[in-house]
Amino acid sequence: MIQNEAAVNEVAIIGGGPSGLFMLKKLIDEGSKLAVHIFEKSQQLGAGMPYSTQGANEEHVTNVSANEIPKLEQSITEWIVKVHPDTLARFSIDLDRFHEYQVLPRLLFGQYLSDQFRLLQKKAIEAGIALQVTYGVEVVDILDIPNVEQVELKFADGQKIRFERVILCTGHFWPKQHEGKIPGYFDSPYPPVKLKQIFNHAVAIRGASLTAIDALRTLARQHGHYERSADGVLQYMRNKENADFSIVMHSREGLLPGIRFHLDEPILGKDSLFDLDEIHKIREDNEGFVPLDLVFEEKFKKPLAEVDPEFYNKIASLNIEEFIDRMMSLRERLDPFQLFRAEYKEAAKSIRQHKSVHWKEMLCGLSYTLNYPAKYFSAEDMIRLKRTLMPLISLIIAFVPQSSAEELLALHDASVLELIAVGNSSEVRPLEEGGIEYDIEDGNGVNKTTRYLTFIDCIGQPHLSFDAIPHAGLKENHTVAPARLSFRNQELAVKMASENQDIELDHQGNYYLRVPGLAINDCFQVVDHYFALNPRIYVMAVPFIGGYNPDYSGLDFCETAATRIAVALRAANDNQN
Repeated sequence: MIQNEAAVNEVAIIGGGPSGLFMLKKLIDEGSKLAVHIFEKSQQLGAGMPYSTQGANEEHVTNVSANEIPKLEQSITEWIVKVHPDTLARFSIDLDRFHEYQVLPRLLFGQYLSDQFRLLQKKAIEAGIALQVTYGVEVVDILDIPNVEQVELKFADGQKIRFERVILCTGHFWPKQHEGKIPGYFDSPYPPVKLKQIFNHAVAIRGASLTAIDALRTLARQHGHYERSADGVLQYMRNKENADFSIVMHSREGLLPGIRFHLDEPILGKDSLFDLDEIHKIREDNEGFVPLDLVFEEKFKKPLAEVDPEFYNKIASLNIEEFIDRMMSLRERLDPFQLFRAEYKEAAKSIRQHKSVHWKEMLCGLSYTLNYPAKYFSAEDMIRLKRTLMPLISLIIAFVPQSSAEELLALHDASVLELIAVGNSSEVRPLEEGGIEYDIEDGNGVNKTTRYLTFIDCIGQPHLSFDAIPHAGLKENHTVAPARLSFRNQELAVKMASENQDIELDHQGNYYLRVPGLAINDCFQVVDHYFALNPRIYVMAVPFIGGYNPDYSGLDFCETAATRIAVALRAANDNQN
C-alpha cells in the first residue's frame, strides 16, 4: 500500500463512509484540483457503520425517507429502478408501490451510498482530481509535524505516510469497556449479528431511543414473530421455547422517542443556519458569546410564528425553561406507551394528510442550527441547553419509523416489553460472574436493585471525552486541545464549581466548562492549547467534536461540515497560489 515515508502533495480523507462521501462530493463541487487519498478500513465505500453489517441486519431501517437525503449524484427514486430484481425481492421492495416518502432497509441504503461513491470517484477523475482509494487499512495514530507543514499517518501494520492536509471522517466509534470480559454484557448493540442469540430471561437495555430500537428489532425476531390481526393490527407472538424472554428498557425520564411525521422542509434546518457574519455580529454585541435565548427566539419562535401562529400564541411569552416545562409536563403525566400510541396516530395522520406538526419540525430545525454557534455559547448557557432543550430535542428528533413504532407497541401489548424510569442517580454495576445489577431510585425515593443476566448499553453514540479520543499522537504533542467554554458570569461559576466536576480554573484564574471532545473552529479545523488553528487537520468525525456539536444530525450534518471544509481548503490553496 505505502511505499515510503516521503511527503506527497495530497489531502488524506480518513474514512470512506457517509462523511467521506460528502467530503469528496464537496471537493468536486468546489472545483478542487487537489490530489485526494481515501483510506477505508472496510472493503466498502459509502455505507460506513450504520448502513453496513457493522451497524445493521436486514430488519433494520433508516429513520429518514428518500426525499430527506441531501443531493447526491442520483436520487433514490432514480437509483432504485436500476437495482437488480433479486436485491429488491430480498428487501421486499415493490417498485410499483415505492415512493420517496418511505424509509429504506439500512443495508439497501448502504448499497445506494456505495453506488453514489462510485459515481463520485469517476466524476472526481474527470474533474482533474488525482484520486486514490485504499481499502482494508486502519489509521491508528496521527502526528502533526509543523516544521515541515505535514501530517504523518501511522497505520495498523506500522507503515507511515505524510500528507499536507488530513480530514478525519471516521464516523461512529463505540469503545468497548466490559464486553468480552463480563459474560452477558454488551457495550453497544453493534454489530447486531452478535445479538442473534436466545435469551430465555429478561434482557436489560439502557436507553429507549433509536439505538435501543435497533436492539429490539433483532431480539424480537430471535425470540418470536409478528402477525397482522384481522383488523390489521400488528401482534407479536413469543416462541414457546423461550417463554421467559422479555425486554426491560431503562431511560432517565421513562419516556419513549418521537415518531416520524410529515415534514414541510425535508432537509431540516438547512436554510436556518446563522452565517459567519451573523455570528460575528452577535458576538460583538454580547461580549464574545452567542446567547442561547437569542438562538431560541430567532431560530425557533420567529419561524414558528410564521407557519403556526395559533401554536405560537400559546407559547409566545414563554422562555426556554417555561416552554420545556409545558412540553414535558404532558409527557411525564401520561403512561409512556399510552402517549406513544397517541403520537403514532398523530404521526400517521400527519403523513397521510401531508401536514406537518409544526412545533416539532421547528424544534428539529433548531437542533440542527444549534450545532454551529454552540462553540460560542457561554458555559452557563451550555449547561442550560443540556438540562432543558436537549432532553426534549433528543426525544423529538429520533423520528422513529412507523414500522418500528408498531413493533414497540406490539411487544408491549404482548407483555414482552416494559420501560422503567431510572432518574439521574441510577448505576449499572457489571458482575464478574456475568450480567449486571441495576441500581435505581423509584418515584417514591426507594432504592431498588435488579439483577439481569444480559445487559445491552443502547444510549447511542457517546460524546467522547478528550482522553477517550484514540489518536495519542495528537494529544501528546498538544496539537489538539480539549473543548471548553468560558463562563459569562464568573460569580455564578464559583457557585456551580462545587457541584459540577467539569468546571475548572484556567491558569489565569478564570472558570470554564470542559465539554466533550476536541476544540475546533467554524471550518472544523482543530485548534491547539493556545487556540491557534491548525491549517493541516480537519475533523468531521462527530464523536470527536460532540462538545461543540451537541446534536448529531446525520447526513445533513455531513453535508454542511464537508461544505465548510471544502471552502476552507479551496481558500487555502488559492492563497498558496
